[in-house]
Amino acid sequence: MNLSEVNWDINAAGAWPTPIKIAAAAIVSLLVVIANVYYITVPQLDELDALEIEEASLKTSFENKQKKAINLPDYRAQLEQIESSLGEMLKQMPTKAEVANLLVDISQTGLASGLEFKLFQPNAPISKEFYSELPINIQVVGKYEELGLFVSGLASLPRIVTVHNVNIAPIAKTDKGKVGGTMAMSAVIKTYNEAEQAGNPKGKVKARRGGK
Repeated sequence: MNLSEVNWDINAAGAWPTPIKIAAAAIVSLLVVIANVYYITVPQLDELDALEIEEASLKTSFENKQKKAINLPDYRAQLEQIESSLGEMLKQMPTKAEVANLLVDISQTGLASGLEFKLFQPNAPISKEFYSELPINIQVVGKYEELGLFVSGLASLPRIVTVHNVNIAPIAKTDKGKVGGTMAMSAVIKTYNEAEQAGNPKGKVKARRGGK
């Protein structure tokens, strides 16, 4: 078979010799298979991989939710316990109307312990998530045991009062007739008040505060 004698016009393909027809049909079939794999099969395989990954993620999510559902009674019991504890803490926080009286109680506790106040400076409230922090800078002078009585007295107040940044140093010289052994203490006293911000859990525990 002389290939130079073959009319390669596609319109004359019917007159091509049988071997050429078979070869052309094979080439066309191969091209169709390649196109099918590239444009149809490969995207489907990619989609299948993505679906398998999504399936694994959904299974993990379902297992986690199932575990949470099984432990739901325990979670509810813990939530009730937390809300109860929060309610008890809020009962110990002074209302805005009680803050002034609490400041008096703190100063009276120091005076009753035998201390002399050099500084008693309430600062602006610091807003937290569901409460406000009310810091008070103090400087007092007294004996070591009087300082201990003061801190102990603060802990026994009916409202939450905490002591921070304590610095105690001896006074080298007597001050205003005080005997030796006198100490100076500076600290930040903090009490706490319910925040009035929207979205805080105050409404959930307000009913528990009614017994105050």
